[in-house]
Amino acid sequence: MKTVTVEQIAEICHNANRAYQKSLGEEGVSWERAPKGIKDSVIAGVAYRLNNPLSSPEGQHDNWLKDKIKDGFTFGEKKSIKDKTHPCILPYAQLPEEQRIKDELFVAIVDTFKNRVEPFEIEN
Repeated sequence: MKTVTVEQIAEICHNANRAYQKSLGEEGVSWERAPKGIKDSVIAGVAYRLNNPLSSPEGQHDNWLKDKIKDGFTFGEKKSIKDKTHPCILPYAQLPEEQRIKDELFVAIVDTFKNRVEPFEIEN
């Protein structure tokens, strides 16, 4: 069985999220053009899921939210890395359904690869 790296799973998650964003009329940057901070966030999310396989999509969001707040992000109508604002800086229950689906997709993708991932060490 071919193995994959955490980074490869992160790229798949990012690209799936980008395609879903496009279906919602949102913009998203390709993995190749994504800033290091975005890539690091997705990689950390994959590592969290692999280390917490029973966590719900809500738990996945809560972990992402905690990291974003720690990095200085606040709620904002528009996503801006420069201004550190994001419209999903909200408790999971307050997210619109289409935003909660992003967490469900993320969890499903990581779970698909969980038995094929190479050993890894990522600090959370």
